[in-house]
Amino acid sequence: MNAPLVTCRSIAPDGSLLTVTATVRPRGGRAEVKCSVPDAPEVAQRMQQVVRLARHTEPRFDSRDQVVLSLDRAPLSSSRDWELAAVLADRIVRSLWAPQRPVVANGWSDAWHLGRIDGHCLRQVPVGVLAGGEGLPHLGALSGHPDPAAGVSTARAWFPLYSGGAGDALCWVEASVRPAAHQEDEESSIAAPGVDAALQARVRAVLAGARHHDGRGTGQWRTTVRFGEERFQGGSFELALVMADRMARGRDFLARGRVLATGQSSSWHAGRVETVDGVAPKCALMLREAAPGDRILVPRAWEPDLPPGWREALRERGASLACVERIGII
Repeated sequence: MNAPLVTCRSIAPDGSLLTVTATVRPRGGRAEVKCSVPDAPEVAQRMQQVVRLARHTEPRFDSRDQVVLSLDRAPLSSSRDWELAAVLADRIVRSLWAPQRPVVANGWSDAWHLGRIDGHCLRQVPVGVLAGGEGLPHLGALSGHPDPAAGVSTARAWFPLYSGGAGDALCWVEASVRPAAHQEDEESSIAAPGVDAALQARVRAVLAGARHHDGRGTGQWRTTVRFGEERFQGGSFELALVMADRMARGRDFLARGRVLATGQSSSWHAGRVETVDGVAPKCALMLREAAPGDRILVPRAWEPDLPPGWREALRERGASLACVERIGII
C-alpha cells in the first residue's frame, strides 16, 4: 500500500507558490520528523524545529511513524511565511486535520509550542488562503477549538554559562508541559527542538530520570524544552532543567524572582544532585546577575568551597541561597 502524499502551498514574496510535500512511513528507529529543502539545510533544520514545536499542543501522541517533509525550492532567507504550510502538511498527512479543499497557507510564529500563529507577510490575502494572525490566531481555530495555549504550563530557570570570556552570562532553559497521558517510553514524549542530537538525548534522559524520582511524574505529559543559547558544553544546566520542569508541573514552589541553578547528576532517578566544576567563577557570575527575589540553588558539595562572604553578598542583593543534595520541595 502506497504511503499517502500530501501537498500544501504557500505564497512566496514574489507571488509564486512554494509547495510543501509530506509523506508518512514507519519510524523504524529514525527521527520522528525528517525535512529537506534544496540547497538550504538551515531552512530544513528550521522546518523540523517548527513542526516539532507545533506538535506540542496536539491532543494525542504517537511516535510510531516518521513524517518526511520537503519544500520544492528554497524560500528567501528572510521569509518565514511557509511555516504554517509545513505545520498543516504535517497534520494532514497524520490525519489530524482534514481540509475540504487544497490548502494554501501563509503564517509564522515565535511560539509554535503554544499553538500560536503570530502573523503573515502578505500585503493582501487572496480569497481562500489561510493567513496567520488576526484571521487564524492559533492552531485550535482550524477545528473550532479553544486556544491550545490555555492547556500549556511553562516555566523557566537560569544556569551560568561560563567559559572565562566576555560572553559569560546566565542562560535560560524553559520547560513547557501539556497534560497528555501516553503509554510510550517517557523519553519519546520529550522534545528539545533546535539543539543537537547529543544534547537532546541528555535532556530526555535527565527529565525521564527526575520524573521517575517523583513516583508519579511519568506517562502524563508532553514536553517541549527550549534554551536561550542552544550551543554549549557541560552538564551544569541539568539542575536548572529539572527545576523548570518541576515548576511547570506544579511539583515545586515558585521563587519571588527567578530560579538560578547549577548542578548535574548521574542518578536523577534517585533525586541526587552532584557537583559541577567552576565553583568560584560561577559564584561570581551568579552574584553579579542576582536580583531581589531570586532563588539560587547550588550542589551541597560546593558548600565548603563557597567564596568568603558570598552568601552574605547574595542576601544584601535580596537573593536567597540553598545548597541542595536532593531534589524535592526546595
